[in-house]
Amino acid sequence: MNRSIVGVLLGIKGTLKKKKKAGAADDNMLCDVERGECVVSDSNAAAGTLAAAKKVLIVPGYGLAVSKAQYALADMIALLRSNGKEVIVAVHPVAGRMPGQLNVLLAEAGVPYDIVKEMEEVEDNIERFDVSLVVGANDTVNPAAVDDPDSDLAGMPVIQVWRSDKVLVLKRSLAGGYADVENPLFYNANTNMVLGDAKCSIDEMKAGLVEVFGPQCIIAA
Repeated sequence: MNRSIVGVLLGIKGTLKKKKKAGAADDNMLCDVERGECVVSDSNAAAGTLAAAKKVLIVPGYGLAVSKAQYALADMIALLRSNGKEVIVAVHPVAGRMPGQLNVLLAEAGVPYDIVKEMEEVEDNIERFDVSLVVGANDTVNPAAVDDPDSDLAGMPVIQVWRSDKVLVLKRSLAGGYADVENPLFYNANTNMVLGDAKCSIDEMKAGLVEVFGPQCIIAA
């Protein structure tokens, strides 16, 4: 990740501190942070954003594996597809703790092979997606790799989810990823953070989608 071993072992960059902004609504609150503002949405609001989308890009990361959320994600993908949404899953080549880890988890959960794409297959048309849903990924979607030549991630290929109309990021906190680099994606104007365990958030989002689509909605096999 363009960092020295000493930097990895001894460098501590810290976590951005956040607090609820006075008067902000619970389901769409603003966080004051050291480097800007982020918008935090609850799972219900995130479900509404997905339900309104026609084309959804999903980018999983190591957090998916940590929370064991692959089966919940597969169910939500099936629910979205059964209700007319185009869903593509983009896997970064270094996502996870070993090459191919996320591909194995997605296949194990029954996510169709034909909708799982490599980064190179989606990078030219990310603008066509109404929503990018980032599930437990951090460094692999960090704009600093593209925009900041002084970043430790500078020059690393990333999935540029910020180019889609809307970004939903499911993550436990605003902390840096494996490379311990702050992520400006979290504070972009078109990004909403859904903070918490990925599996719990996805389960809540599925329930929200069923409410929107109605009890007659079908989950494809």
